[in-house]
Amino acid sequence: MKNNKKEKLKTAGWKIGSADDFLDLSKEESEFVRFKLMLSSYLKTKRMHKKFSQIDLAKHIKSSQSRVAKMENGDPSVSVDLLIHSLFALGTTRKELAKVIESDPFFPS
Repeated sequence: MKNNKKEKLKTAGWKIGSADDFLDLSKEESEFVRFKLMLSSYLKTKRMHKKFSQIDLAKHIKSSQSRVAKMENGDPSVSVDLLIHSLFALGTTRKELAKVIESDPFFPS
């Protein structure tokens, strides 16, 4: 958002902040959300690279297509262990996963 627009909003009584501010997330909670979203996004990228449909992946991990969709969309009901399990099922190595976690390409600090 441009600075002049921010100033106009502040003058009108609006508060400017981040989603973390709005949701009152601690630093740890914010990092955890970023981590899950990063894994979710990478899962979709990896699935598409392997030319798997959501149904193919669901069969491979003995789950449902709707669950895979939730995993890829960062649904809060999806656990980190299910995301990681699914990435390993797609052939992701620990080294590859470590690079993804380290780079955090989706949410630079």
